[in-house]
Amino acid sequence: MTRLLTGRRLLSLILEIALLCLLVFAFFVRTPQVSGRSMAPGIASGEYVLIDTLAYRFSRPARGDIVAFRRSDDPSAGPSIYIKRIIGLPGDRVAIRNGVVYVDARPLSEPYVRFRDARSFSPIVVPAGALYVLGDNRADSEDSRAFGCIPEGAVIGRALAGIWPPQALRGL
Repeated sequence: MTRLLTGRRLLSLILEIALLCLLVFAFFVRTPQVSGRSMAPGIASGEYVLIDTLAYRFSRPARGDIVAFRRSDDPSAGPSIYIKRIIGLPGDRVAIRNGVVYVDARPLSEPYVRFRDARSFSPIVVPAGALYVLGDNRADSEDSRAFGCIPEGAVIGRALAGIWPPQALRGL
């Protein structure tokens, strides 16, 4: 009798955990598939990425975070979700000279960038309530250099990990 009761409790616990996981995945995380090479080599085209949609309800976005967002300025983008790295925060002066990113006149250390772009872009001061985002593959990325800053309200969440295919399973 004791063994049966323990088995029922274990089964009940497993079902409760499974239900909790389903609720979390249904309401608090997204798993978009990456299309394109703009975040290579860290995130490859075709990978699924786990997005924490609660991340910025309790904290502010930080430089270096990889975020998922929708572009409201491009109606042709439809339901597309973009994944880029935050480079500039509100009030930052971002400049790009010969491919080197400067934030408030200091060069930004970017060990995650393997594919550089030697172009220069005019300085911009990131407005309040906005973010300046760039892809890690600077040579092949549509980002704030092309479409400007994104509103913080367009951010869906912070990318946490590559989850599929299995070799992509890792933190970002």
